[in-house]
Amino acid sequence: MHVVPLPALADNYIWLLHDDNGNAIVVDPGESAPVEAAVHARKLTLRAVLLTHHHPDHIGGAERLKETFDIPVYAPEDDRIAVATHRVKDGDLLTLSQPAARFDVMAVPGHTLTHIVYVGEGVLLCGDTLFSLGCGRMFEGTPAQMHASLQRLAALPAETLVCCGHEYTTANARFAQTVEPNNTALKARAKEVDVLRADHRPSVPSTLASELACNPFLRVNSDEVIDWCNRQGAANDPVARFAALRSAKDAFKA
Repeated sequence: MHVVPLPALADNYIWLLHDDNGNAIVVDPGESAPVEAAVHARKLTLRAVLLTHHHPDHIGGAERLKETFDIPVYAPEDDRIAVATHRVKDGDLLTLSQPAARFDVMAVPGHTLTHIVYVGEGVLLCGDTLFSLGCGRMFEGTPAQMHASLQRLAALPAETLVCCGHEYTTANARFAQTVEPNNTALKARAKEVDVLRADHRPSVPSTLASELACNPFLRVNSDEVIDWCNRQGAANDPVARFAALRSAKDAFKA
């Protein structure tokens, strides 16, 4: 399976996955034009749309793609996603024939209450739940929900490719380094991101192994993150530390 990030809108990524036979699926198309252009340029046949949550910058192009290509749209059980033709929920196994692919569906409330992710074919299609070196804002969920969701993702195989919905890594790296300034893996990742972005290349996908080594929101039990949280007056439990990190990130000026 080939995994291609398509830049869209201001800083979104639409994820295009295709096989060697020209069969493709697309994940979170905030607009249709980049998808149509990529499908045409690569001589692909679009077979399905997968959606992770209801925000317009993730579903805005789905209606046109559904109509243009006459394809199914898979989405969580949320009336705000009217374009859906098929609903999927936590524990479901989504099996596609073209391209041949299987994805486990996981509920990850936090960014929104009905947010889901798709895991399979070596990739984690995680929308706005997990970012490289960061995580999504909590528009609807609680810190306990978001922390639990991230812990579920952290338990996936280390080699899993993290395919997130935005190019936020540079700003996330600046914040992460204020939390763990002595993290050598984080320093290396930040330099790598600087090189990629200077060359106008995407900073993602990353690997889950890299995120476990560098992303403070997955490292609430590491000594340096605990020390940072103690200096913020956070209670000595993982959810409180996560909440302190997210609150600080919300206010952070890169």
